[in-house]
Amino acid sequence: MSVHKEVKKVTTNVLQEMKNGGEKISMLTAYDYTMAKIVDHAGIDVILVGDSASNVMAGHETTLPITLDQMIYHASSVVRAVDRALIVVDLPFGSYQGNSKEALNSSIKIMKESGAHAVKLEGGREVRESIERILTAGIPVMGHLGLTPQSIYKFGTYNVRAKEEVEAIKLMEDAKILEQAGCFALVLEKIPAKLAEQVAKSITIPVIGIGAGGGVDGQVLVFHDMVGLNNEFNPRFLRRYLNLYDDITGAVGQYIKDIKSKDFPNSSEQY
Repeated sequence: MSVHKEVKKVTTNVLQEMKNGGEKISMLTAYDYTMAKIVDHAGIDVILVGDSASNVMAGHETTLPITLDQMIYHASSVVRAVDRALIVVDLPFGSYQGNSKEALNSSIKIMKESGAHAVKLEGGREVRESIERILTAGIPVMGHLGLTPQSIYKFGTYNVRAKEEVEAIKLMEDAKILEQAGCFALVLEKIPAKLAEQVAKSITIPVIGIGAGGGVDGQVLVFHDMVGLNNEFNPRFLRRYLNLYDDITGAVGQYIKDIKSKDFPNSSEQY
């Protein structure tokens, strides 16, 4: 029997058991009560309250503008909806970099005010001290390497990371550093599939990929991309399971038409 089916509540420990047993981990983003309820009910293992809310919910060009309080607002909405999934919240830009005391305070605030289960942050060696400090409060930490959207202005591009040997070696080293620091899992974003598979085999903690091939321990996508609510974003790694943009546009168009033609409401739709 798969670990996934047996479990009433997914914990960091359950994810480790899944990796050990060779069972893939499923992860999606959610930012509000209604969507989180659907995603959890469908049986997802991990829900990421991503700082991608900055893009898909607020319309910002990058993930940088979203604040800690805004992340807590989204996370609280998700927590109220979820019975089973493990809920991980992104530490937003500026809430942990370069200051491990602030990283700890930000993480405590997220856990205390939202009721989520873990935090996620971007970076390797340079955030090790922050990770260790957050863990002193008993807060689980998920790492994130490869394409790190909060560093977009440093790299200047959203292209595939770690294609060159120097960066690939650093990524391997950083993955081991994050494992040693005590991260319970790691996200690898937009790196060559071969390298991602090597990382997943070289560390014992679960590795979840986005645009990192199938050789890792699980996959994550942004919910809005996966169901086709967003029709402008077409990376190679995205598989659209629905095309809600067209469906909703059609439904709204029909609603407008029915109002204009006086078809809605009809006699059975009034009191």
